[in-house]
Amino acid sequence: MTTRELKSRSGHSEFRARTSDYLALTKPRSIHLVVSAIPAMLLAERGAIVPMPIVNALIGLAFMTAGANTLNCVADADIDKLMKRTADRPLARGSVSKAHALLFGTALSFGSVLWLSWSTTILAGLLAVATIVFYVFVYTLWIKRRSSQNVIWGGVANGMPVLIGWSAATGAVGWQALVMFGIIFFWTPPHSWALAMRHREDYRAAGIPMLPAVATEFHVARRIVTFTALTGITAIVLALGTGWVYGVVALLSSVLLLSLAYRLRERVRSGKSAQPQRLFNHANSYLTVIFLAITVDSVLALPTMFGR
Repeated sequence: MTTRELKSRSGHSEFRARTSDYLALTKPRSIHLVVSAIPAMLLAERGAIVPMPIVNALIGLAFMTAGANTLNCVADADIDKLMKRTADRPLARGSVSKAHALLFGTALSFGSVLWLSWSTTILAGLLAVATIVFYVFVYTLWIKRRSSQNVIWGGVANGMPVLIGWSAATGAVGWQALVMFGIIFFWTPPHSWALAMRHREDYRAAGIPMLPAVATEFHVARRIVTFTALTGITAIVLALGTGWVYGVVALLSSVLLLSLAYRLRERVRSGKSAQPQRLFNHANSYLTVIFLAITVDSVLALPTMFGR
């Protein structure tokens, strides 16, 4: 192999590594909540499928989430080094500089706001600004490091894509969008606490007051049951504005999720291993099933309790 070929191969490898690092900054696995905008938009226009607004909204939301996540990595670079779960992130291991990551995250964030405002509605763009500001400055830099209730407020950022999606489709925010927001808001704590129960030592090492790191396991389990119940109640309330398909799925899925949360609490009460991974995995599936049911119900445009 010639020297030129070796240099070319080395250059390609370096490019792939650098691309992989910048992609990792966006936390692509967390961008799945962006997809929640689709059922919101379909529910807003029951029976009508208009592809371009959906595509435009998804592009804007993907850039918004990627930008906010990158800025989150910049803000959390110091604590990511202290946690085993995050020690391999690009900023934690120094493969990307803070200045470059800050520029990258800022460009993505500004781009998302401009795209949503231009291709959908001004309200969608303004809600994107609110989401980024809240997630980076209020949640990441303030609440996360100071309060054991941090993930409760993290649910605000998680739920914003449904409001942005609805506003992108209609230019307003309907009550159904607010209820969908509520489902994600109440779902976030039990989902996050179940994961944090497995990584409590990481949070303690980094000085992050995540509830499982500062409270007894039984207290965490009780809070999980409470927020799981609130998630289910909110999901069932949404049935007032959907058809029977969603109503049945929401009821059955919520009962199953609550039963798993209750079992976790009872295992902790009896001194057994909490086994939170099962609840964490099912919570992910729960949100997927709920929003898939909204999508099917909206496309079929089944009669709602209000006759719409």
